[in-house]
Amino acid sequence: MNQPAPSLDDVTPTAESHVTIVTGGASGIGRALCLELGRRGGCVRVTDVDRIGAERVAAEIAGAGGRARADALDVTDADAVGALVDRVAGEHGRLDLMVNNAGIGVIGEARHLSVEQWRRVVDVNLMGVVHGTHAAYRVMVAQRSGHILNVSSLAGLVGGVTFVPYVATKSAVVALSTSLRIEAAALGVRVSVTCPGFVETGMYGSAEFRGTTPEDWAAGLDVPLISAERAARHILRGVDRNRAVITFPLYARLLAWLHRAHPALVAPVHRRLLGHVRRGQSED
Repeated sequence: MNQPAPSLDDVTPTAESHVTIVTGGASGIGRALCLELGRRGGCVRVTDVDRIGAERVAAEIAGAGGRARADALDVTDADAVGALVDRVAGEHGRLDLMVNNAGIGVIGEARHLSVEQWRRVVDVNLMGVVHGTHAAYRVMVAQRSGHILNVSSLAGLVGGVTFVPYVATKSAVVALSTSLRIEAAALGVRVSVTCPGFVETGMYGSAEFRGTTPEDWAAGLDVPLISAERAARHILRGVDRNRAVITFPLYARLLAWLHRAHPALVAPVHRRLLGHVRRGQSED
């Protein structure tokens, strides 16, 4: 049986024990970031629309000697996000790191998708980041310190096929983050965006698929997946170094560079995935 996470009410954060909010913290990269931050001695607020999953992660952090609390949070609700950020900052006297990680995927060719599916992806992947960024930025500007980390994807840098709404939102998150970083620098606030390659997370299993299957789509990727734990270490190393854009592993950095230098050379990668998906459709 899971043990409840200890209260953070009496914790006074130090430089070695930062106060962090992570959205989408119940699984995948979010969970791995929460666990790694807990190991570092930080006070972690694990938030997710899945309350039970968030509580499980908070209990895992507590079981390892860390400090955490879980909150149910729907990032599409701007008022709820703002209230949580204000509450955490009020309890601890500051907010050091805001990780806007919550995201969903709808996978399939754009011709198979509805406007409602587009709207759902935009509401979570883009507006959820906007809500978290807006709320945390106000607090951090007032305290003249803090770091906002937005989770995008390699797809946000190089594009992609068969998940166009996801690509569109992740591209917007990159633009939001790199632009805000310039405004924020003189105000004492740091902003980073991470654009990992394909990571072993639960997102692909929980994504909604249209016109393809999870197995067919995954088989067409033809790239190695890295673990969420390894991804979390890469990301936090980038945060420690105040990187503007945190991209990994090596193939992701190479593709991002190639897309900037010679975009036409990346197109065959996209066409190969699209061809694989369409062949699977014709075989059904």
